Amino acid sequence: MRSFHQRERFLRRACRVVVALSLVGCPGIAVADDDMKLTPTQIESLGIRVVHPVSSRTDQTLPYPAQIVVPTPQLWVVSTPVAGMVTNLAVARGDRVSAGQPLLTLESQGFVSLQRDYLHAVAQEALANQQLRRNADLFEGKAVPQRVLEASQTEARQATIAVAERRQMLRLAGLSDDAISRLATDAAISGTLTVNAPQTGSVVEIAVSPGQRLEQSAPLVKLARLSPLWAEIAIPAANIRAIRTGARVEVEGYATPGRVVLISETTDAATQTILVRAEVPNSGQLHPGQTASVRLSFLSEGESAWEIPYSGLVRRGEQSWIFKAIEGGFRLVSVTLLAEDQDHVVISGPISDKDEVAIAGISALRGILSRLGAGQ
Repeated sequence: MRSFHQRERFLRRACRVVVALSLVGCPGIAVADDDMKLTPTQIESLGIRVVHPVSSRTDQTLPYPAQIVVPTPQLWVVSTPVAGMVTNLAVARGDRVSAGQPLLTLESQGFVSLQRDYLHAVAQEALANQQLRRNADLFEGKAVPQRVLEASQTEARQATIAVAERRQMLRLAGLSDDAISRLATDAAISGTLTVNAPQTGSVVEIAVSPGQRLEQSAPLVKLARLSPLWAEIAIPAANIRAIRTGARVEVEGYATPGRVVLISETTDAATQTILVRAEVPNSGQLHPGQTASVRLSFLSEGESAWEIPYSGLVRRGEQSWIFKAIEGGFRLVSVTLLAEDQDHVVISGPISDKDEVAIAGISALRGILSRLGAGQ
């Protein structure tokens, strides 16, 4: 059952509809084009209330919620170069690291094998080159045929290729060229491998802990560069026409503006919103994962925008109107909808802050226009 107040509101609305219908054809109401002449008594009987439009920023939408995220090209995952066990973590989540800075240490039998194979390839290359020089001297003295020299040349090339392959595998394991050269000179094989940061950035995730055994290519640490960041904004599909790529974006409480870099070509079926992505420089005040309120530029310079309560907007399809108060009544005025939320809309059109716009009794006004064939 309806409560007392619900019944009262229901009866009040019903009375206004009856009053509106009773006014149709009344000699006191005159209609010309989209104008309606109403007396103060009739306005009161229809329950019409008005407000003055509030000037809105001429270059910005209403606030929209946004999610701050790290741009995908600025994310790196450092993985295990060889199978092994984590013995030490040198960083923690949130740390800022420089390129080449140690992240963690692994003990790895596979790393030992890589070093051994490299040293073996280096030795084989030296032996093949020595044999090539000997056969070259013998060939000059006509002591061996040309095919023996050619075979030695082939073996030397294959040995060089093997060294290059093993060197590259050590690079992939994280050894620098200097460390590889020292290995070839000193032949000091180590079972411990230090994994270094490939880029300067911040540690946003650590996927391992000391003592954990890992297979090759298992993720270890996720790094990110935190400037610029993306602000991902869900814009109602009805408002997307006011947004353009390159538009200025201001994050509430943050001084540095960003720019729209993407307007998605698809609509979210569940929310009927379109993803708009802005790139925002970050001096450390923005943090990935946080939500923020943003405003986007949409109007050309010099154009006026006005904010009114949501209830004052009349629309059908993509067209929008308001009922503007005129001397002795109201006029249906076409406007452009620029932005909206659940409580307010931002519009542009032939109005000013000195005008009055109807925000209650809209159904009655529409009913009068409809029945007299003068409106929508």
